[in-house]
Amino acid sequence: MNSISSRQNPFVQRCRDLAHRRDARGGDILLDGLHLLSDALAAGVPIAAAAATTRVWRSQDGTSLLRRFEAAGTELFEATTAVIEAASPVRTSSGLVAIGRWHTADTAAILRTSPALVVCVVHVQDPGNVGAIVRAAEAAGATGVVVAAGSADPLGWKALRGSMGSAFRLPIAAGVQAADVCASAREHGVDVVATSPADGIDLYECDLTGPVLVLVGGEGAGLPAEVGAVAQLAVRIPMRAPVESLNVAVATGIILFEAHRQRRAVISR
Repeated sequence: MNSISSRQNPFVQRCRDLAHRRDARGGDILLDGLHLLSDALAAGVPIAAAAATTRVWRSQDGTSLLRRFEAAGTELFEATTAVIEAASPVRTSSGLVAIGRWHTADTAAILRTSPALVVCVVHVQDPGNVGAIVRAAEAAGATGVVVAAGSADPLGWKALRGSMGSAFRLPIAAGVQAADVCASAREHGVDVVATSPADGIDLYECDLTGPVLVLVGGEGAGLPAEVGAVAQLAVRIPMRAPVESLNVAVATGIILFEAHRQRRAVISR
């Protein structure tokens, strides 16, 4: 294992570059923390390089992870706390940083799942919200997530932390235009459902048991009018006054779990 004592080391510089910008369609990803690294390895994410403090490598979890890295041929570094803090994107580093490689999925492949329950994220710019949506989607049994162009990168470090490993287990497409996603959904026999804070049918009166693409809009503005207009159905979540809207990740979770409830009821009949 090599040692890193300088913040100018190429590994540290690459981590810093990835923290600021990466290719949203795939490629290198920045990972921080034992839990996220364990989830990544369990999902088959190739880890090119990893660095940790001596304390982390010698811990029980760190030692176990180290063996897995060694078996996979990962380039390993031991670094000072100051170096890890420089490489880590988080304010308080866990003491372990790595560079992996992961790619997003194909939109058409996601829509071909049966019965499709897919979320299309439109203009959601907070990476924490994107990550939370991915997490909720996996928990509710969704078959995939499409993150349209103009939204936060679902494989950026903030979104990955928000998804807590779900991004490695659930198919995610990214960088496509929302209009193209809707057109592809119709080609594959998937109904397009738009969320609306005021108009539309009460969520609990909608049939979500068939193949569905759920469009969710960005913070504040919601779905662009031209995107919502192509939907075959608009749904709203009933709320008690004076509340008029919900966080996009919360709203997405409510809709997906209602779809999950309906599908379980059909199966149990």
